[in-house]
Amino acid sequence: MRDAGLEQALKAAGGVASLARGIGIAQPSVSAWSRIPAERVLAVETLTRVHRYILRPDLYGPSENQVTSKPEKSEADEIDQLRAAEYGLLSLLLGKAPDADTLARIAMLKGDASDLGIAHIELAAAAAATDHHAVSKEFFGLFIGLGRGELLPYASYYLTGFLHERPLARVREDLDRLGIERAGPSREPEDHIAILLEVMSGLARGDFEADFAEQARFFARHLEPWAARMFADLEMSQAARFYHAVGRVGRVFMELESEAFTLS
Repeated sequence: MRDAGLEQALKAAGGVASLARGIGIAQPSVSAWSRIPAERVLAVETLTRVHRYILRPDLYGPSENQVTSKPEKSEADEIDQLRAAEYGLLSLLLGKAPDADTLARIAMLKGDASDLGIAHIELAAAAAATDHHAVSKEFFGLFIGLGRGELLPYASYYLTGFLHERPLARVREDLDRLGIERAGPSREPEDHIAILLEVMSGLARGDFEADFAEQARFFARHLEPWAARMFADLEMSQAARFYHAVGRVGRVFMELESEAFTLS
């Protein structure tokens, strides 16, 4: 059963097909909604002009001037914590092969009928269907290899075709400006996808003294130009089994973040 906010959005958009087309997702995904997923609220609001408080009153508070109202701080914090967790999960899986405990926890992931929710369900199923020995071999073949792996998950490589190029220098400049220092034994260049995702997780969680505009800037400079493409390559890799599902989660999440930052 659809809630009142979704019904009003559908009426304003002209039906399920029009709403799905307007926000750029498949019609069956919208048909399966009982309410508008949190990550789609801003896109639906922009398309339909139905205020976010009406679409998801559990996430957004009312105000006298609804056009410019913002979510309550605690509600915004909850969304940012979910975003931080998503970035953190992807960073963990791309920084090293997951151990048995991590796979067991991923196998318990749940999801709704949204694109990201379905991707979570597929990732949970992939984790349940494998073991850490198989995933370690897969990780080695994809990212390390004998000489080099199938994929090189570095901004420099994806943007220039070479390692240790200007994109790496830009990352280092911004990390220095934000006062973020590396910790731990890893010697990967700072434009490795896992490091960039870890930084975004910290920014979303509020670990650093940076506002939302700084999150948007870091994402636009260091992830938006190439990360979705890298995740799509991972998703399509013939050697990927567990990491096929990781690629899909990453691609969908990067597309959602890009859309959200653009609307914001």
